[in-house]
Amino acid sequence: MVAALCVEIERRVDYLPDEPIETIYFGGGTPSILNDEELAEIFATLQKHFTISPEAEITLEANPDDLSEVRLKTLKDSPVNRLSIGVQSFFQEDLVYMNRAHDAQEAERSIQLAQDFSFQNLSIDLIYGAPTTTDEHWAANVDKLIRWKIPHLSCYALTVEPGTALDHFIKKGTALPVDEAKAARQFTYLMNTLEAAGYEHYEISNFCLPGQHARHNTNYWRGVPYLGIGPSAHSFDGPSRQWNVANNAKYLKGIKNQTIVFEKEILSPADQHNEYIMTALRTKWGVDLSFLEERWGLPIAEEFAKGMAVVIDRGEAERNGTTYQLTKQGRLLADGIAAGLFLED
Repeated sequence: MVAALCVEIERRVDYLPDEPIETIYFGGGTPSILNDEELAEIFATLQKHFTISPEAEITLEANPDDLSEVRLKTLKDSPVNRLSIGVQSFFQEDLVYMNRAHDAQEAERSIQLAQDFSFQNLSIDLIYGAPTTTDEHWAANVDKLIRWKIPHLSCYALTVEPGTALDHFIKKGTALPVDEAKAARQFTYLMNTLEAAGYEHYEISNFCLPGQHARHNTNYWRGVPYLGIGPSAHSFDGPSRQWNVANNAKYLKGIKNQTIVFEKEILSPADQHNEYIMTALRTKWGVDLSFLEERWGLPIAEEFAKGMAVVIDRGEAERNGTTYQLTKQGRLLADGIAAGLFLED
């Protein structure tokens, strides 16, 4: 797999503009299982074919049970300068319900070890709304990360994907279903508590101490082109999006046959507009009316403003100059609000 990734990097060197790479993200699975030699091989290939900025943000996703002292020491000596740790909860019953491999003790220890090895640039994932997550336990999860001064938090409502083991257990009645009212209550608590602690709520699911926003993910929300390498990886160049085949065997076979198996979607002007509305409304920067007018014309901008006036009347958004941002109430309904403002092809 590592050899195939390196081949794809070489073959797709012309996909991005010829500019220094500002962010690299190892994610979408469990990249922390890569050993030191494998990581070094991928970095060497990237450095051979791309110019990487000396100040690049280089993030590695990791599970708590992968972050031993030995592993962190070697990571500290690698180009990786940011860790995103999938903690999810500090309570054992939550981790069992979510079928996580680590336990509550490993969750705490992974953060403490990362800080001991001077990984100050940390992002921690938490999940709220699980049937096992009481309001008291959710408050305790959030409080721990505030006390430890974790610079970046990504917090998601538990969702049950069709066909997963959890979906099967819920349908059988052997696992409790998700309580949407509780999820909304815990998200509201999260917003209020982190705001009081000095965190910026800069995207629906993301919070940071001042100046500590995730540069890589922020590029997604701002429509910056990106290249995805590996099975199921997505790439975006502005007018189109493409994604590699998800099946590992088919991906490897394609690389061996000197091709890359992927699907591609050409984004219509309406698609590009709708994606901008969807992503921009999720951020603290909001939707810029002047940008809408410049990009899609005055009638489109006026129609958006008309639709947003209704949202503002409901207390779910506010206007500041030429920009529109969602209120706390609106963030609970972000996807539905955005969908109501979409254009049709």
